Amino acid sequence: MTEEIIIAGFGGQGVLSMGKILAYSGIMQEQEVSWMPSYGPEMRGGTANVTVILSDDRVSSPVLQSFDTAILLNQQSMDKFESTLKPGGLMIYDPNGITRHPKRDDIRIFQVEATAEAARMKSPITFNMLVLGAYIKVNPVVDFENVILGLKKSLPQRHHHLIPKNETAISRGMEMVHEAKRTP
Repeated sequence: MTEEIIIAGFGGQGVLSMGKILAYSGIMQEQEVSWMPSYGPEMRGGTANVTVILSDDRVSSPVLQSFDTAILLNQQSMDKFESTLKPGGLMIYDPNGITRHPKRDDIRIFQVEATAEAARMKSPITFNMLVLGAYIKVNPVVDFENVILGLKKSLPQRHHHLIPKNETAISRGMEMVHEAKRTP
């Protein structure tokens, strides 16, 4: 099994953290892992993306041109990465701020309204964990328990008090993800 993932959105949405937690989760499952972040000089508010590869075999290169999964969190990312998804691939996106929804009919498309739910929970920092929960529900390439271990490994000790809130958000994201309605 090899899963090649792109996660893309604005800086400050937790894109890189989500990728790091996925990578650590793969390590906890004794998978071979690659984590390669990319972000502009703007950081918060600019675009950011991360490529994560989880594999049972050695990862030969972290550089990819196409992906099995795309987790897209803003319109710029949708515009840039929708076409890089392999036929039969998986797209998960938050519809907040999306003006042009995906049109492809050769991929599976799911939505998670993470922005709205994070606001409802009065916890904007859990946005990325809601999205991560949606992803592992739709494509369980890593076990929930290993995601929690990956979260503990990636968060500095001083932030470990946030783990229960993040665990709740991951579970909530798993509950709220749904297949996207296709528009003609």
